[in-house]
Amino acid sequence: MTTAAFEIFLVATPGHEATLGAEARDRGFAKVRVVPGGVTIKGTWPEAWRANLELRGASRVIARIANFRVPRMEDLETRAKAVAWRNVLRPDVPFHVDATCRQSRIYHSGAAEERIAKAIQGSLPAPLAPDAEVRIMARIDNDVCTLGIDTSGEPLHKRGHKEEITKAPMRETLAAMFLRKCSWDGREPVLDPMCGSGTFIIEAAEIAAGLKPGRTRRFAFEQLATFKQSSWLKIRDRGGAHVPDVRFYGSDRDGGAIRMSRANAERAGVAAYTEFQPLEIRELTAPPGPPGLVIVNPPYGSRIGDKSKLASLYKSLGQVLVTGFGGWRVGLITTERALADATGLPFQSTAEPVSNGGQRVTLYRTATLA
Repeated sequence: MTTAAFEIFLVATPGHEATLGAEARDRGFAKVRVVPGGVTIKGTWPEAWRANLELRGASRVIARIANFRVPRMEDLETRAKAVAWRNVLRPDVPFHVDATCRQSRIYHSGAAEERIAKAIQGSLPAPLAPDAEVRIMARIDNDVCTLGIDTSGEPLHKRGHKEEITKAPMRETLAAMFLRKCSWDGREPVLDPMCGSGTFIIEAAEIAAGLKPGRTRRFAFEQLATFKQSSWLKIRDRGGAHVPDVRFYGSDRDGGAIRMSRANAERAGVAAYTEFQPLEIRELTAPPGPPGLVIVNPPYGSRIGDKSKLASLYKSLGQVLVTGFGGWRVGLITTERALADATGLPFQSTAEPVSNGGQRVTLYRTATLA
């Protein structure tokens, strides 16, 4: 396994690049640089493994193994052949090539994929398969080709614990970044009064308990020639979990959602630190103990006929929080400023809109409520 450092690209949800960069710095990664679409770091293969294991905001982790100019298709195949594929890929593991072309003389992505696959198979007899877990990622931009390997496989929001979900669930990666944007550091309680399948509460409980997001799932890098099981187990098992000093609360009017949340929390290993109750908004009260963060992703829709009902829901939520949650802060995610304003909450700052389920959503934040 090579010890030379290379560039590792952390894919972020657009709008969360800077937040992911801050997380990468906090986790001790080297040469962190925020770029459009994500974050770059420098490291060796174990650092790529650790990024998959520990980073909560990354969608996937790409190990960039080559970069070269390709003014012609012939250059692409020649330069791709020069890559030491035998040091990276295993001859018994299928692979697939995905290419994107932008502002380049090589503009046909399918032809580029074929040339790269041919170059790889000229080095080792690995089978080509469209559904292979090992993916070679080629980006040809302004006649420069960057070759990378997707080390993640399944997207990283799939932690492996949330088997049951409600309609339009929040992705774990988004939830983690929204918590960070609310200046939440794991030492305060978190409450979600519309918790759905429990994403915010489970994510917060895991963070507070020191549980690594990728601790129980598998990754594509385990299929590479660079993988060493003994080294990986040391990284995976390093550092222990602990019992948080605070608790985490979820409620929802849907009893089915509460059952899902409890089951998901059990699988994640945080059931002892979480409480889920079936409650209407009007029944909501602040839990005992210190104040913390209320974070909520209420329903939002584009149909005009829904707007009056939605505004009423947001107004009810705001009234309950203003009257019963003194000392708490609020983070609310929604699609429209008018819905946020309907709560009557004193929002002081907003974050850059991001995509959630195909819709652009914004995080609205308050200071501590009086």
